[in-house]
Amino acid sequence: MPGSLFYEVLLLLAGAVVAAPLFRKLGLGTVLGYLAAGIVIGPVLQRIIDTEEVLHFSEYGIVFLLFVIGLELKPSRLWQMRGDVFGLGPAQVVLSGILMSGLAYAAAVTDWRGSLVIGFGLALSSTAFAMQILTDAGEMSSRYGQRSFSILLFQDLAIVPLLALVTIFSPGTAEEAATPLTDFAVAIGAITAMVLAGRYLLTPMFQIIASTGAREVMIAAALLVVLGSAAAMQAVGLSMAMGAFLSGVMLAESSYRHELEADIEPFRGLLLALFFMAVGLSVDVSVILDNLLFIALAVPIFMAVKALVIYGVCRLWGSSHADAVQIAFLLPQGGEFGFVLFTAAASAGLFSSETSSLLISCVTLSMALTPFGARLSKRLMPKVAREQLAEDYAGAGADVLMIGFSRFGQIAAQILLAGGREVTVIDDSPDRIRQAASFGFRIYFGDGTRRDVLIASGIERAKIVVVATQKREVTDRIVDLISADFPHARLFVRSYDRLHSLSLRDRVEYELRETLESGLLFGRRVLEGLGMSEAEAADIGDDIRRRDEERLRIQAAQGLGAGREMLYNSPVRPEPLIKPKRVPVVDEEGSEPLEGTA
Repeated sequence: MPGSLFYEVLLLLAGAVVAAPLFRKLGLGTVLGYLAAGIVIGPVLQRIIDTEEVLHFSEYGIVFLLFVIGLELKPSRLWQMRGDVFGLGPAQVVLSGILMSGLAYAAAVTDWRGSLVIGFGLALSSTAFAMQILTDAGEMSSRYGQRSFSILLFQDLAIVPLLALVTIFSPGTAEEAATPLTDFAVAIGAITAMVLAGRYLLTPMFQIIASTGAREVMIAAALLVVLGSAAAMQAVGLSMAMGAFLSGVMLAESSYRHELEADIEPFRGLLLALFFMAVGLSVDVSVILDNLLFIALAVPIFMAVKALVIYGVCRLWGSSHADAVQIAFLLPQGGEFGFVLFTAAASAGLFSSETSSLLISCVTLSMALTPFGARLSKRLMPKVAREQLAEDYAGAGADVLMIGFSRFGQIAAQILLAGGREVTVIDDSPDRIRQAASFGFRIYFGDGTRRDVLIASGIERAKIVVVATQKREVTDRIVDLISADFPHARLFVRSYDRLHSLSLRDRVEYELRETLESGLLFGRRVLEGLGMSEAEAADIGDDIRRRDEERLRIQAAQGLGAGREMLYNSPVRPEPLIKPKRVPVVDEEGSEPLEGTA
């Protein structure tokens, strides 16, 4: 019924389903689609009135987004970014904040204290909008994408001193003004505790849960880690997104990283879409109409000033002209933390609630203009090949994605590593992961029959996908999934037996029975043990391999019974003491018929 939570959820889901594909088809991106859906449902049709509650809940989308980003950043990589995070980030926030504070004071929006809060609030950009645009364009790993993220990361940290600034400036709170130093110490202590917990507690916890085989418990544990870390950081005055990001970074080198990313991804995508729609819902049309001239001048001016500052500091920090332009067009908008800051400032009496609504409307419109700016920057730039970082995310995106790390996969991986190739390995056995770790291998926990796990493991960037799973039915499910959803993937597959090889021949680029080469080598060594020369034994082995391949081709065309004349055989006259029962001939693995006879 209208007005109920169920009705509002249905409306939002319908808006997402209709708007996102439509805007994507038009080439405008999903972000604008969600934003437009929110504007239509809220300000235009007035179907959802209480938008503040929706916006508050939807901010968990940013929390999940930062967790996923953290999963893709090894601590070593984060340490390499420290120059950008703590150099470029502060330079952008301070310069943008001072300039826009001056503009706010010159426009007589409020007094100098309120103008400082306004200026530094507008200096913060939208992590959700910028990261979604980078993700949609596949440019998170580009140099300008990583530098943009460094700026956003510092902005997330800056919300803490800015909220403290509101407390200091608010009238009648002199006794609270002495607390920022204490709050800062508490925040540092909380971050330290989060790092230690992530390093020493989370991985053992996931090992225990994975050993149960209950996937729903794994999902519940992932949600617990994200929401628990977010709540812990919020309790000490930091942003929830920062807590989720830290827990993600601590798990970036865990074997369970890809599985966690796949489990969280649906929640992240849905809640982030809800956030963009909530921004559209929160557009106050009456405030915009009443202050149309002011907003029409203020929004492009503050976006232009901020873009110029970002371009300048990026150039000073060594960015190329092309990268600096793209960053400047990506981050000129106000951010979601501006909503928090302006609301807190209005509650503290630094300026009126009408001024807060006006500022929130300006931030919302700047967000809506960002996707157009990002597209415009592409048009202004010459078409050059994307510059990629030398180091990709924590193993994902390697040349080879290997699914399954049993004996066969381990031997194949040795060849690949010896050849200087990077290999991302996923396996669904916690015991095998622990055993591999004891020998210095790091493999990821993940179910290769899940599309989301394959994407998280880097299948879209892998040059070759090796399927080395043990069970025939599991191998077939993986091959069918990859063939359907990733048709350009090159598949190299371990087959279970001869029948399995025949079924795989027209579906994969290369297949090999696990026992073929080992059997050939064993036979050669027996011949050498009987006195035959190594070269002659090798020639015989090559002949058997050639005959086997030719027989497989014949059987693929004419059926399993064809090609028997290519087998070497000698008559056998069994003389059983009793008449044998008629039973199928099976090999040691339990498959039929025997290798070499079918």
